[in-house]
Amino acid sequence: MGSLHDTIAALATPAGTAAIAVLRASGPEVAALTRAIFGELPEPRVARHADYRDGRGELVDDVVFTFFAGPNSYTGEDTLEISSHGNPFIAQRILEDLLARGCRGAEAGEFTKRAFLSGRIDLSQAEAVMDLIHARSERALAAANRQLRGALGRRMDELIALLLNSLAMIEAYIDFPDEDLPAENREALERQLKELRAKTQRLAATNHYGQILREGIRTVIIGEPNAGKSSLLNRLVGRERALVSPEPGTTRDYIEETVAVGQHALRLVDTAGLNATPGALERRGIEKTLEQAGEADLFLWVVDATADVLAPLPSHLRDRLSAANTITVFNKVDLAPGRQPPANALNPVAVSALRGDGIETLIVALEARAESFRTEVGEDWVAINARHADALQRAEAAVEAALAGLRVELSSELVASHLRDALAAYGEIAGRVDNERMLDVLFSSFCIGK
Repeated sequence: MGSLHDTIAALATPAGTAAIAVLRASGPEVAALTRAIFGELPEPRVARHADYRDGRGELVDDVVFTFFAGPNSYTGEDTLEISSHGNPFIAQRILEDLLARGCRGAEAGEFTKRAFLSGRIDLSQAEAVMDLIHARSERALAAANRQLRGALGRRMDELIALLLNSLAMIEAYIDFPDEDLPAENREALERQLKELRAKTQRLAATNHYGQILREGIRTVIIGEPNAGKSSLLNRLVGRERALVSPEPGTTRDYIEETVAVGQHALRLVDTAGLNATPGALERRGIEKTLEQAGEADLFLWVVDATADVLAPLPSHLRDRLSAANTITVFNKVDLAPGRQPPANALNPVAVSALRGDGIETLIVALEARAESFRTEVGEDWVAINARHADALQRAEAAVEAALAGLRVELSSELVASHLRDALAAYGEIAGRVDNERMLDVLFSSFCIGK
């Protein structure tokens, strides 16, 4: 069995827990492997309890094993799944025995890669497996599950069907070189391509929300020194993450923490105070604050309710703030009862970061702002990644070139050429493209056993 291309992976937890270890093998010789170990090949998808004995006949553990017959398995190949006790020593003994019987260790992402190559899933679904593993919020988990169940694939099928219909209309005239598209057909084709462009743009617009789901909403806390930015960070994180001092300018560098707010993950960034007359070290901190602000999705502008004068923000920072991306946190209201937020406050919320007053109201406001980033593309919403966005942008450019060609009455062959470029770009999203190197790079980022 030395030439076997079966793959195997193990997941174990520390001894002393009630968990189990799961080992999986996939490949053309799995049926023979199952008979060799357990003396039988049970009905597919029926769990069986049995002793696991190694190649020398020594008892290793009592296990539950399940045989999955291809193509009705995760990989599309015959697959064996063995569940043992969670002791890492037991899992290692079984793993070593399977290797001795001719299996080899799975490469990162190989199970999912085999599922893709066997046609069980498309490439966007394969990518969703990794998104599912790394989901950091309920929204990210929901988006990954939708994509895993083919939400993006269905969108792409709609776009491809619309494009193929347009392409067929053009190629019908290419087959008859003595004729070309009459004016009425060109108008109908132009309407179709405009619809295709609009749908492509709407789907591409979900890229920012997809990035937010995968990485968290980058939320930068800004304000004057000693306004309570670090106290707010500590309150939202739930522990003393940042040093808090009555001395202004304590924070000289930025501090980053990820917290769950409702169904979203927020990457909170506590920054140096925006001092109007900083020293040399503070100036460096303010420079980093402005750098972080340039990458922010959301701002928490902390204002000290006890301050008599609100210092103006730097102009290039002020220009970035809007009602859509900013919440003004009117802090220390316990020390200034009756004081109102400044007139230029955006979505003001009164809090006491030190005591916790108003924090629940702030969290509700954060949830609302976080939800506003979602881009709707119908009931079955999706959130694409950077690779999808690049392919969609190229497809949109090709469709735009075809539309421009129609306007100047370009030949049908050239218009069709642009549409074939769009079709190729769409195909990359679902993985209908022969690019082994691209697939190797993509799947190499997966976990072993996935």
